[in-house]
Amino acid sequence: MLRPSDEAEAPAALLRRCRVHAPTPLLALPGLARALGVAAVLAKDEGQRPLGSFKALGGVYAGLRALARSCGVPVAALLDPARRHPALPALVCASDGNHGLAVAAAARLAGAPARVFLPASVPGARAARIAAKGAEIVRIAGTYDDAVRAAAAAAGTGRALLVADTGTDPDDPVIGDVMAGYGVIAEEIRAQLAESGQPPPTHLFVQAGVGGLAAAMAEGLHGMMAPPGRIVVVEPARTACVGAALAAGRPVAVPGALDTVAEMLSCGEASAPAFAVLRRHGAVAVAVEEAELAEAPGYLLGMGGPATTPSGAAGLAGLRAALADPRCGLGGASRIMLLITEAPLYQRP
Repeated sequence: MLRPSDEAEAPAALLRRCRVHAPTPLLALPGLARALGVAAVLAKDEGQRPLGSFKALGGVYAGLRALARSCGVPVAALLDPARRHPALPALVCASDGNHGLAVAAAARLAGAPARVFLPASVPGARAARIAAKGAEIVRIAGTYDDAVRAAAAAAGTGRALLVADTGTDPDDPVIGDVMAGYGVIAEEIRAQLAESGQPPPTHLFVQAGVGGLAAAMAEGLHGMMAPPGRIVVVEPARTACVGAALAAGRPVAVPGALDTVAEMLSCGEASAPAFAVLRRHGAVAVAVEEAELAEAPGYLLGMGGPATTPSGAAGLAGLRAALADPRCGLGGASRIMLLITEAPLYQRP
């Protein structure tokens, strides 16, 4: 499984300490399974995280770890209100919304400042929620990838710590911490399947922006999935950067405005650390058109699933699109794991 960048409290234990972590439900959706002609569909409802998405795991964990390393103290000491610390450096990141909220939450927990770079397309309601955590918002007139570059440049010019969830260094320790935080989801799935006695999944359909969540799930569920053990990465066709990286053998930039109804997946270049993991696990990428992404939340809700957004239901959109895709090997005996990655806290204007 993915490990933190150095010796530290395990992600789940640390996140429980700072009260942003509780296991999310693993839902059985038999009606959906029947409708799709597969044996079972299970959905992990990450919208139930305290910040409304899976990003609460990675951004909070990596942000606190970055501050603790900077101060030379354990995270537990950093969070101890009885201990005094020198003025902390700012946490800086780029985001489409959810990662920035998590990093801002980490900064507030530790008493540090935060600065979040948002592309122009991020709705005002998402920006306002980040600002409510005490973070400074910096708007970028460009794409998410432009915001990534701006955040990195800003962190390099002063006393600030970059908490990125994507980058070009396959061994970046902070990105490793972000993915280790996401790995808590896989730990929970393993425990929930064992407790319920349900057989393991044969397929994982997981959405990708830069690929960090998909990589963490591929690593965290490795060895417990049943044959064929297929990892299927789902992306909007307009921003299919993980598929492009897998085809090219390296991360490459996807051109265009990167505009998609699945706005949390609006990323133009795969993360190098995530790409390395996904390639090692033989992941398959499926690109989904806008109409299918837009339809997925309503279809999921009608089949007894939780309310979510096109980003949150993208895995289901990919599953429906992949039913006839021979690369995925789906059939009547397939058992599917989906991740519903966020609650519908905001609607696109």
